[in-house]
This record gives sequence, structure tokens and C-alpha cells, in this order.
Amino acid sequence: MIRAVIIDDESSVRVDIKEKVETHFKNEFSIVGEADSVASGIKIIEQLQPQLLLLDIHLGDGTGFDILQKTTFNDFDVIFITGYDMHAIKAIKVGALDYILKPVDMTEFIAALQKVNTQEKKERHLEKLIEISSEYFSGVKNKRVILKTSDNVYAIYEDDIIYCRSEGNYTTFYTQQMEKIMISKSIKKVEEILSEEIFIRCHQSYIVNKKHVLKYNKQGILVVHLDYKVPVSSRRKDYVLKRIFD
Repeated sequence: MIRAVIIDDESSVRVDIKEKVETHFKNEFSIVGEADSVASGIKIIEQLQPQLLLLDIHLGDGTGFDILQKTTFNDFDVIFITGYDMHAIKAIKVGALDYILKPVDMTEFIAALQKVNTQEKKERHLEKLIEISSEYFSGVKNKRVILKTSDNVYAIYEDDIIYCRSEGNYTTFYTQQMEKIMISKSIKKVEEILSEEIFIRCHQSYIVNKKHVLKYNKQGILVVHLDYKVPVSSRRKDYVLKRIFD
């Protein structure tokens, strides 16, 4: 039985989540406590040491990230429960954490809890994931993203990413350290976690960091740092060149 705590400043949401858990997961999850603020959330986590947090982003006295940064106990999984806040959602995605949108959809809720219930117990690097998400949420200049491969979890500064190349549902990141990091995400999913200010989708299969572009040649190629060659599709050419050189 996985012991869970709900932290949300809306009592109706807490009631709804509790009912969903008791209806669909009564033999797998037990709601052992509830809180409605950062202060009460930290207190209940320290007291009960739950295995799962169902955690709201925006609370009356702070945010869910404040709780995750301040609690001394952190041996748990986290599922964020959030309203339609694109900045918060992107911060969660950047840190490779899980979330459910309000109002809570039954299908999404069941899928998220099943994932927690069935995943193997392994090193989850939770502190690093939270750190990266929190940085993005607070608006740091040089952002990082979490990249998970089958063997490792990387925390990569965006400025170190030269470009990304996709093949089907896999994308390879090319970095200044000459590392090639392949993750199991499509180019569309990768586009969702990178900053729009510096990354440009220049081709169906390529995203480039405009900070690393050295020149554009007549063959329709961007020459970037370390002499990599990145193609630009004809239909994106005007948009891409305007974004980079204007």
C-alpha cells in the first residue's frame, strides 16, 4: 500500500482526489494526510513521510516548489496537480516530472497513479529534477533541462546544446562537450521543453540553438559550432533566417 498526501489549497480538489483514489485504487494507495499550504504541507510531510505527493503548484503562502525545496524528507514520488498555467507546466516538463491538469480528468489521473504503482523502485534523482524545474519556474537566465536515457539522467544547460536531430520517436542532442545524448522523445516533445527564445525548429527533424549558428550557405545549410551542418527546410527558410540574423 502506497501512502499518499494531498497538498492543495482548494478543499473541493482535495475531496475529489481522495474520492478518486478510494474508488479506483483502494487496495494500492492510502491517503494518509492532507494540507492546504506550504507551511502545513512541510509539516505533514515531515510527520508522515509519505511515498507519494499529490501536489498543487500555487498555494496561498507560496508554491509546491517551495515545499519540495524546504522539506528535509524527500523519499517520495511527486505528481503535480495544476491549473492551465503554461509556465508551470513547462517547468514541470523541463524537469521530467509528472502532472495532471485541473479539473482532474479521470483517465489522466488513473494513468498517472498506475505509473507510480507499477514503476520499479530505482534511483529517481528527484532532488535534481526538482532543482531544474524550480530554476525554470523562478526564471533563471541560463536554464537547464533534464534528459533521461536508458542508462543516465543528464542535467544540461541550454546554452551547451548546439542542435537536436530526430529520428522517429528518438532525438539526439549534440552538445559543446561533443557528447551525443539520445532520448526517447519525438522532436515535437523536445520542442516543448526548450526555450523558444533561443531554439528554432529549422527542419522537420532538426532544432538548432541560434546562439551557435556561424553562417547560412547557399546549399540551405546552417553551419554551427564544431562545424556541424544543420539543414533548413525550404518552407521554413525565411522564418529561420529572420529569427537568427535579423
